[in-house]
Amino acid sequence: MATSNLVAAGLLIFRRLHNKLEYLLLQTSYGENHWTPPKGHVDPGETEFETAIRETEEESGFKKEQLKILTEFERNLVYNVNGKPKRVVYWLSELCNPNDPVRLSSEHQDFKWLHLDEACTLVKYPDMAALLKEANKFLLELYKS
Repeated sequence: MATSNLVAAGLLIFRRLHNKLEYLLLQTSYGENHWTPPKGHVDPGETEFETAIRETEEESGFKKEQLKILTEFERNLVYNVNGKPKRVVYWLSELCNPNDPVRLSSEHQDFKWLHLDEACTLVKYPDMAALLKEANKFLLELYKS
């Protein structure tokens, strides 16, 4: 688990509202104000999964008990930050009550629940858009029955 690389973890949160899937994106209040799912750096002694839960609660206000985490959907994004490789692991998670309110931390200035196409347009990075599309395909197969 411990590496010299930067490691972060988060949850890609969705909700089913009126038989449609919507994804939660948070707008950062720093840097380029990009849009991202809740995520953060792994603290010493913490597993990636524990980080994902902690960061999600800190950044969105959602507690683990409010979420149905689909642990079979676990994906890694790897990209460079300031010339160093960074890996972010995401798990897919459903907000059990689609009307539960988002409570942002000071790290974010806005949030949106978006359908796939809107979410893919709003995220800045192609790998995040690809992750959203992969998650959506997974969910369509899962809820097809």
